[in-house]
Amino acid sequence: MQLVWFRSDLRVYDNAALTEAMSHGPTLALFIACPQSWQQHQMAPIKQDLIRRRAQVLEQELAELNVPLLLIEGSSYHDVQSVFEPLLSLGLARVYTELEYELRERRRDQVLQEWLAKQGVGWWQCDRQCAFAPGSFVNGSGAMYQVFTPFKKRWLQRFSEQGLQVLAKPKPQAPIEINLPALTRMHSGDDCSTAWPVEQNALLKQLRRFCQQQVQDYKKLRDLPALDATSRLSPYLAIGAISVRQCIARLQVEAGTALQQADSGASVWLSELIWRDFYKHVLVAWPDLIKHQPFQAETATIRWHNDETLFRAWCDGKTGYPLVDAAMRQLNQTGWMHNRLRMVVASFLVKDLHIDWRKGEQYFMSRLIDGDFAANNGGWQWAASTGTDAAPYFRIFNPITQSERFDPEGDFIRNWVPELAKLPNQHIHWPHKLPISKEYPKAVVDHAKARQVTLELFRHARQQGEKSDEST
Repeated sequence: MQLVWFRSDLRVYDNAALTEAMSHGPTLALFIACPQSWQQHQMAPIKQDLIRRRAQVLEQELAELNVPLLLIEGSSYHDVQSVFEPLLSLGLARVYTELEYELRERRRDQVLQEWLAKQGVGWWQCDRQCAFAPGSFVNGSGAMYQVFTPFKKRWLQRFSEQGLQVLAKPKPQAPIEINLPALTRMHSGDDCSTAWPVEQNALLKQLRRFCQQQVQDYKKLRDLPALDATSRLSPYLAIGAISVRQCIARLQVEAGTALQQADSGASVWLSELIWRDFYKHVLVAWPDLIKHQPFQAETATIRWHNDETLFRAWCDGKTGYPLVDAAMRQLNQTGWMHNRLRMVVASFLVKDLHIDWRKGEQYFMSRLIDGDFAANNGGWQWAASTGTDAAPYFRIFNPITQSERFDPEGDFIRNWVPELAKLPNQHIHWPHKLPISKEYPKAVVDHAKARQVTLELFRHARQQGEKSDEST
């Protein structure tokens, strides 16, 4: 009996582990919910619910292939072996999985693989989270790229030379009859993610519709949060309900020659998918990032102020900066935030409130339906000027001009900050010049003054780093 262990690849299309297992004989599938470990990873409740809902639908989709899926309620990664022990009675030949990059997941797999080997059970693992596996190409010095632009150039070269293989859904196997051991069935979630469909056909339809009808305007409209102009596929990529290869293949089919034009919407969306790969490659090459270490070592000495009152104002969307507050309220109420706004609120937390970027990183993970460690860490370190391809520390987003530029009519602000709904356009981005409702808070900081403090914090850290270099 072959066993497919589903983790972050909750799909039947383009699933190498499933395809490989079914090519070797009768196949059984397994998914283990691990809420304790999920919570240790600060996984948002809405993402946990999305995973549970998707796994239940996956059970139905696998049933059409005559592959039984065991949905097991576990507790943590440490207890995974206890799930596998009763399955040994089924005569397991090999376990098939897709590699996960994070540190605890790698340790879990290593321990389990060694234990299974002692039981005479083989282990087959593929690396397909990215379009091209981490380490499959490097720079001229034989090291991982630290800057996105040359990484993207090399990625596109590999894509041009090799293309990408997308695996079809396997054909059904002959029905199998097995006596399954008694294990606790996975619990249902709380349905807090029901605004997001989880059926495979619905997701593929959403991908196809975006590539057919919206991607051509993606470059022009993607930064406007009041519009529905992005793919909204990130939650499904985060849990593996669709693969990055599927996205790229569909984009190729629908965009045609536009994909070769650097300024086309299709090319810009492809670039966003490459960014996703980049951060995963970086995480594998520098595993200390999983321990929340800054990539730029000298920034570890920055003396963040970490004012808890200011942090709470940011979390609650009560900073007195309308676009920041609207974005945070969107996150808190829906579990999702527009990408442009993620950059704005991250910059504001770090460079206006002078709070450690790691606090924001963890808060995002605890709320986002599409929380993905590599992308979230990479994005926060970019905004905080501590990462690989970081924005220069003196590049500080002005939350008011960002608001005027990307929400010019104030539609997004009005939707999420109803206290300001009646203000005219010319005042909604900075309402504090008017006598407005006491319901809306005063600005918690002065941006111009905060900017100067930020510059000094980074200058001091750089000086400390230079002194340290001289002493060694």
